[in-house]
Amino acid sequence: MGDDLTIGPETAAQRDGVRELLLAAFPGPEEAELVDALRTDEAWIPQLAMAGAEPTGRVVGCALLTRCWIDDSTALCLAPCAVLPGRQNTGVGSTVTRAALEAARASGGDAVVVLGHPQYYPRFGFERASAHGIWLRTPVPDDALMALSLQGGPLPRGRIRYAAPFGDL
Repeated sequence: MGDDLTIGPETAAQRDGVRELLLAAFPGPEEAELVDALRTDEAWIPQLAMAGAEPTGRVVGCALLTRCWIDDSTALCLAPCAVLPGRQNTGVGSTVTRAALEAARASGGDAVVVLGHPQYYPRFGFERASAHGIWLRTPVPDDALMALSLQGGPLPRGRIRYAAPFGDL
């Protein structure tokens, strides 16, 4: 990745850059719109939206944690990380994801869930959610739904409910 990036909470000045990044990083505008829509009052936690920017200010990577619930327990959902195509496979995605998880840990957050690639997220400590009694209403591959305890304690058990726009999967 190099030392050329500044990693920190996403700022208002970076908003357009994050939007451009999402449109460039995802296969279609629908995916970009879905991740961008997580910046709603119900889901949005500003200090848990990390951006990686070059010295020029161009945003090249971002990771976002939003609110969700496991039964009645408040939890966090890791949205898909986005990296500009020219910076993919350089460590930018891992760096912004680790920064978001560390910010969540520092703020006292504990349970984090992600619906993602089973070969990618275990590097951050995620394990199969089903092993902890966590599930979605909608059937998904068992190895794609993962959970992480940031504080090292037991995870809550139950069904995940996401904030809008994901709704009740």
